[in-house]
Amino acid sequence: MSSSYGGYHSQSYAPSAPEQPPYSNYNHTSSSTSNSSSSSFPAGTPQDVIRSFQMVDRDRSGFIDERELHQALSSGFHHFNFRTIRLLLFLFKNPHQPLTIGPKEFAALWSCLGHWRGIFERYDRDRSGKIDPLELRDALYGIGYAVPGSVLQLLLSKYGDGSGRRVELGFDSFVD
Repeated sequence: MSSSYGGYHSQSYAPSAPEQPPYSNYNHTSSSTSNSSSSSFPAGTPQDVIRSFQMVDRDRSGFIDERELHQALSSGFHHFNFRTIRLLLFLFKNPHQPLTIGPKEFAALWSCLGHWRGIFERYDRDRSGKIDPLELRDALYGIGYAVPGSVLQLLLSKYGDGSGRRVELGFDSFVD
């Protein structure tokens, strides 16, 4: 299966991974910016997504940067760390633009995060708001990745604080 993020196509071997939303448009064209960024959203974009974008687009440029994306996503989903925000911005931005995203990219990102939130909640069986190592193993397996225990420990060590305590991932680290 092939997936497309931010205009880049990559081969994906995760059969249950979130799909590109049906209303997203990754074929970017050059257009002039208007003061009404809601007209630039794909048809069918939920009003709460449009409002979230407009609330943080203070200069009404029709594009939001890293700081604004952090503010929008942290109010709508979860408090994301800036490492995850930078990754999402890079994945969803127009490859011909600086590190900003417009309404179409924002709508696609919001939809994708909704899919990932569903996966996260499905495998957070104890409803702790964190994914423990067993839940992570099951989540990875559930989306098509049979990850050996040693690789799983290596993945989790990326998020550890060096104390040797058991690592659990919040939603932002799960996405990251």
